[in-house]
Amino acid sequence: MPLEGWVAALGVLGVVAYAALGGADFGGGIWDAFAHGPRKAAQREAIAHAMGPVWEANHVWLIFVIVLVFTAFPPAYAALSVGLYIPFHLVLFGIILRGAAFVFRAYSPQSARSTGPAPGARRWGAVFGAASVITPALLGMCLGAISSGALRIADGQVLAGAPPAWLTPTSIAIGALALAICAYLAAVYLANETDGALRDDFRREALLAGTFVVALSVLVLPLLRSGAPHLWNGLLGGRAAPVVGIGVLAALASGWLLLRRRYRLARIAAVAQVGCLLVGWALAQYPYLIYPDLPLHLAAARAPTLRFVLYALPVGMAVLIPSLWLLFRVFKRESLTLEEP
Repeated sequence: MPLEGWVAALGVLGVVAYAALGGADFGGGIWDAFAHGPRKAAQREAIAHAMGPVWEANHVWLIFVIVLVFTAFPPAYAALSVGLYIPFHLVLFGIILRGAAFVFRAYSPQSARSTGPAPGARRWGAVFGAASVITPALLGMCLGAISSGALRIADGQVLAGAPPAWLTPTSIAIGALALAICAYLAAVYLANETDGALRDDFRREALLAGTFVVALSVLVLPLLRSGAPHLWNGLLGGRAAPVVGIGVLAALASGWLLLRRRYRLARIAAVAQVGCLLVGWALAQYPYLIYPDLPLHLAAARAPTLRFVLYALPVGMAVLIPSLWLLFRVFKRESLTLEEP
C-alpha cells in the first residue's frame, strides 16, 4: 500500500474511534432529550453520570482526524472546508453549545419544589438535547456528501451545486442513519452501565433504536444504488463485502444479545457493527477521498510529510492510549445503579 493509503487507514481508525465513543455521547444527549416515563429524572441522571467524566476526552478523536487530514491531505481539507462550510460550522457550533449546555444545566440552581428542575435547568437541558440530535445528523450528511459525488471539484475550486452536496436525498438519509446509530450505541452502553428498572428502560430504547437502524439501512440502500452507484458497487465488491457482511452479523448478534440480556457482549457486538460499517464504507470509497474528483494520490502531501506523520503517530499514541485507558478504567469500572426517587 502507498504511504497515503497507510495514513488514510489511520484516519479511518480515528473515525471509528470517534463514532464508537463520541457517537455514544451524542446518543446519550438524544435519549436525554426524549427521556420519558416515571423514571425520566433517573434516566437523565444516569446519562449525565455516564457522560460526565469522559465526554470531553472523546472529542480527541475528532481533533485527531481533522489534524491528520489538514497535514496529510491539504487539498482535501481545503475542498471540504469550502464545500461543506455551512454544515461543518453548524457541527462546531453544536459541539460547543452542547458542551456549554451540559455544564450550565448541571450547575443551574435547583427548584425549591419537588416537581422537577428549575426553569433555567430545563432550558439548558432542551438546548443540550437539541444540539445532540442535530450535530450527529449533520456529520452523517457530510459523510454522504463526500461519498455521493455531489461535491465536485474542478481546477482546485469547489463547484456550487443545487441543492448543496450535503442536502441531497442520499446525504439526508445517511444523516438520519448516523443519528439512529448514535442513539443505538448510547442505549446499549447505558443498559450495560445501569441496573434494575433503568437497565430495562435503556434495553427497550436500544431495541427501538436498533429497529430504526435496520429500517433506515433498508431505505439508504436503494438511494445508494441510484444516487451513489460507485459506493453501492464498492460495498458489494470484493474488498468491502466481507467487512460489511461481518458488520451485519455483528448487528444481528447485538440485537440477539440484548434480547438475552447479555449486555456486555451486546456492547462489544455494537462496537464491531459500527466499526465494520465505517471500514466497509472506506474500502468502498477507496481510492477516492472525495469522489469522483479527488483520489488519495492527488490529495496527499509530499512523501516526507507522510513519513513524518507515520513516524510521529506512534509516539503520540503511546501517550494518548494509556491516558484514555486510565480515564475509562477509573470512571467506568462499576455499573451505575439508580432507582426511581
